[in-house]
Amino acid sequence: MSVAKSSARPQILPGTGLPREVVDGLDRDGDTLREECGVFGIFGHPDASAIVALGLHALQHRGQEAAGIVSFDGEVFHSERRPGLVGDSFSDGETIARLKGPASIGHVRYSTTGGTILRNVQPLFAELASGGLAVAHNGNLTNALSIRRDLVRDGAITQSTSDTEVILHLAARSRAPRIVERFTEALRQIEGAYAIVALTNKKLIGARDPMGIRPLVLGELDGRYILASETCALDIIGAKFIRDVENGEIVVISEEGIESIRFAPAQPMRPCIFEYIYFARPDSVVNGKSVYAVRKNIGHELARESATAADVVIPVPDSGVPAALGFAQETGLPFEMGIIRNHYVGRTFIQPTQSVRELGVRMKHSANRAVVEGKRIVLVDDSLVRGTTSVKIVRMMREAGAREVHFRIASPPITYPDFYGIDTPEREKLLAATHDLEGMRRYIGADSLAFLSIDGLYKAMGEERREAACPQYTDHCFTGDYPTALTDLAIAGPRRLAMLAEAD
Repeated sequence: MSVAKSSARPQILPGTGLPREVVDGLDRDGDTLREECGVFGIFGHPDASAIVALGLHALQHRGQEAAGIVSFDGEVFHSERRPGLVGDSFSDGETIARLKGPASIGHVRYSTTGGTILRNVQPLFAELASGGLAVAHNGNLTNALSIRRDLVRDGAITQSTSDTEVILHLAARSRAPRIVERFTEALRQIEGAYAIVALTNKKLIGARDPMGIRPLVLGELDGRYILASETCALDIIGAKFIRDVENGEIVVISEEGIESIRFAPAQPMRPCIFEYIYFARPDSVVNGKSVYAVRKNIGHELARESATAADVVIPVPDSGVPAALGFAQETGLPFEMGIIRNHYVGRTFIQPTQSVRELGVRMKHSANRAVVEGKRIVLVDDSLVRGTTSVKIVRMMREAGAREVHFRIASPPITYPDFYGIDTPEREKLLAATHDLEGMRRYIGADSLAFLSIDGLYKAMGEERREAACPQYTDHCFTGDYPTALTDLAIAGPRRLAMLAEAD
């Protein structure tokens, strides 16, 4: 078997100019829950692609490795897909001018499946018997590998290693006469978590998985309809929020208006609870709940469960800020920015070396000694994954003169990996899966360590408790309760999707 290989150069992470292993070192040594992806689409607007680019800017936090836009001008589809940040490729007039037409969809990507190579950058496009179809999706399909192997066995030729491509193949193989029916048949064969936007010759389509794990909202601007991952993307363009797309619903937008199709049986919705803890922007409203308000509530609950004698509450920025504010309000302790975050790590002119990698956390976070020195501090972070960053932050606080360092985590212990679009380490690399509470405290070097309880998290969400028989949210990272089948985990043998490696 011949294998095409790239050169031996280190992989440069798009949008940074740095090798991947160096960026992982700068970005918490990979000790973070990586963002998922974000989708956006608009139909019938003369400035469709420019609006999509703005919407993707607002969703940049959901994926920073690549971005793409596909438009349709009434005759031809136009595609621009680039590695890096939205602003790197979609802020100039020439690019937007090439994306002609009144209908457009876009995607920002973090590669939870498939590598970050151009053929994986979404939206993906295919010419079907009933016309062109462009698809972009947020989430992971948990039976994509199984479907892909069946497709390839039957003679299908795949071009990407993204699970999104199986949706195109399934739609192409459908014998239904209308493209919406083909799309619906494809959705009925996939499993997992997803929010999808798709563009055809005549329609903009949105779909949300049967349990509503991934978010998708419907908005309106100047009488034209919009689909987006979060409400913050509507806000940035001055659009009006209409409603959330329901779980198991397909929304079809055309010149005739909106049509709603239910492709899955009605069942209780179980949105991903990590949207509220970490992923969604704090100014978004997800499933009717303000993300900022929930994160502050989490801080209040965390303080009720694990307050301690201290002088000041300090967030680990940026995602720990609202919870730390709630913790401070509940305890009456002062809230201070004892850690300053550098938002420009990755665009440095310094040549990466081992010594630079070892300084990674200091390049991203630095201590505010005037706030920390001589104080008993409570550090509040959103989650604890591997724990390597927490070790460095605790050490940094002690070196800045903190008398005591008490770590408080604004979520329960993460003891299980994710398979729905969050890039978590394997279970054996999750600190809480391999250590008890005292072992974790010793590992990170804190004077005390406490996590929010699972019921405390649900109280912060406005529930009395977690209903074990029918949980209100998807919370498998804490409980091991996966709400869908994980078909691909049962596949034996090589799991690699492609043998072609492309040069950067």
